[in-house]
Amino acid sequence: MRSHTIAHPALAAARSSHGAAALLRFSLEHYLWLPLGGLAGLVWANTAAEPYFAFAQQLTFPVNAIGMALFFALITQEIVEEIVPGGALHTWRRWVVPMVGALGGALGATAVYLGYVAIKHEAVLEQGWLVACAFDIAFAYFVVKSIFKRHPAVSFLLVMAIATNLTALIVVGLWYQPVIIRPGGTVLMAAALGLAVIFRRFKIHRFWPYLTICGPLSWWALYLDGFHPALALVPIVPFLPHQPRGVDTFDDLSDARPDSPRRFEHEFSHAVQGVLFLFGLVNAGVLLHRYGTGTWALLAATLAGRPIGILAAMGLAVWLGMRLPPRLHWREMFVIALASSSGFTFTLFAAVALYPVGPILAELKLGAVLSGVGVIAAFGAARFLKVGRFAMKHAG
Repeated sequence: MRSHTIAHPALAAARSSHGAAALLRFSLEHYLWLPLGGLAGLVWANTAAEPYFAFAQQLTFPVNAIGMALFFALITQEIVEEIVPGGALHTWRRWVVPMVGALGGALGATAVYLGYVAIKHEAVLEQGWLVACAFDIAFAYFVVKSIFKRHPAVSFLLVMAIATNLTALIVVGLWYQPVIIRPGGTVLMAAALGLAVIFRRFKIHRFWPYLTICGPLSWWALYLDGFHPALALVPIVPFLPHQPRGVDTFDDLSDARPDSPRRFEHEFSHAVQGVLFLFGLVNAGVLLHRYGTGTWALLAATLAGRPIGILAAMGLAVWLGMRLPPRLHWREMFVIALASSSGFTFTLFAAVALYPVGPILAELKLGAVLSGVGVIAAFGAARFLKVGRFAMKHAG
């Protein structure tokens, strides 16, 4: 005689809750919220375009201009602590290598993009070389973070990304986008930086005054002058007290002093992933049938031109006597170069800044979204070369 057991409803609910919690923890640990948001936006736009674009239009400004400020603050916090004395990128011989890599990646992407456009005889796409140069900080950061966790590879990539995108922002601002420096904006920025200096001088270790007082002043100053306000916390974060990251160990941020900058990084890392989910949701919704020369030119530039340029330039830098950070070798460099090939956040920003709404912009935006296949290439290379989390699995 068979016995049948009936699961108690409370037990079933507990198991379901445990499974949901495990899934949430897995997605946070593997930094999946940005690609999940992008995929959701892409599917939604191609299945119900009208409600999607109405939804995206309402959220674009608060997500892109306000929410993303937390993301840029987080990566600024990470890179500052790698450059201070004792950090993995402290000496100029180490931080100059990713700067050279950034230049090589930009040159490689530009050459491939302009070459493809010239072959197709579409001169109207030529100024899109800036779109090809744009380095996707968000995608690349979370790909490398997922593969390497706490490793010099993360800060190495951030230096490359910031150098590339800062140059692109300056070029877009000076040549393609009106930036008007107003007295009000200048006064607000001076007040934000002055207060940050005062907080630092009085050794205020809590991060809240910097974020809630200096941050809004800086945001409004950038907004008034025509700069992207999401960068508001970038000039503020360096004033927080910092300590170098361990070079040979993975730091546990959960035990950091409450309200310290390191605690800020620990507490806000999950919130930032939520912001990036929304960023992907409202920005990645492009129609798949809007492809053309701009799409293929951008894909060739980001997936081939940039990684080849980065590796060639860094090889030249090392040959000239520069030094790679500790625990960073050519296998890791290859994975970093592939991770840099995905174009999304800054690529979309540059495209929207350069071209009005129309078929050319649609082609470039689709190319930016499709370049996400570089994520697959980076994970595949990391697994094949046994670096990062795959090296730890292999060792175990």
